[in-house]
Amino acid sequence: MFSLGLEGYDPDSQPDPAVAFHIRVVQEEQHIPVHHHRKGQLILALHGAITCEVENALWMVPPQYAVWIPGQIVHSNKATPGARLCFLFIEPGAVTLPDRCCTLKISPLVREMILTLAERQNNASRQLTALLFEELPRQPQEQLQLPVSPHPKIRLMSEEMIAAPAGRQTLHQWAHHFAMSERNLARLVVNETGLSFRRWRHQLQLIVALQGLIAGQTVQQVAQSLGYDSTTAFITMFKKGLGQTPARYVASLTTSYR
Repeated sequence: MFSLGLEGYDPDSQPDPAVAFHIRVVQEEQHIPVHHHRKGQLILALHGAITCEVENALWMVPPQYAVWIPGQIVHSNKATPGARLCFLFIEPGAVTLPDRCCTLKISPLVREMILTLAERQNNASRQLTALLFEELPRQPQEQLQLPVSPHPKIRLMSEEMIAAPAGRQTLHQWAHHFAMSERNLARLVVNETGLSFRRWRHQLQLIVALQGLIAGQTVQQVAQSLGYDSTTAFITMFKKGLGQTPARYVASLTTSYR
């Protein structure tokens, strides 16, 4: 459950150009079902992680990152146990941000401004909000999303690979499961996700790996949970996808959040 009772909260009822709240997830994993609101929403992870399903994509939000969800976009959220988050609701047109969902790497300055806004709530100064709106568009975008699709075959593949990532089924195995040719399944994956099967599966593995690493699993444990025969092979895959080894990447996420 959340430490704050926001179940009935309507962000659209607030006239302020920016409204922020601290959120703490306690006990079990917390799931917020499909919903939408007029205001845009920035979900900032302070500790733990949150996964958002938006526009036929899964967005992984580790610490120091945020997912931006423009207003009126239908989405759902799932946070890990013990996660600490900050929700920032922004009035449409108040700041220039992308008109599509994206993951932003949040600088320490912007993070502190959002946290200060959450602490002050209705007493935030116009100067703080103006400075926040000046800095937000400068935050770099990162590729931490997994394209999914309402197509039943793509949906089944993603759900089963997330539930049992160690399976590492090949394209050939999935094609056999669906009683179709490899070529046709490969074409379906590209058409529905925009990625080849290999890249799509690697992106899913990166998201699952980040969830495990942020939850405190060792690199060896995560590699085993993903079905890798050697830790070195997993590290190679991770570095190719995110540019750093798992240890360095996670260290960079946990050095400066509060």
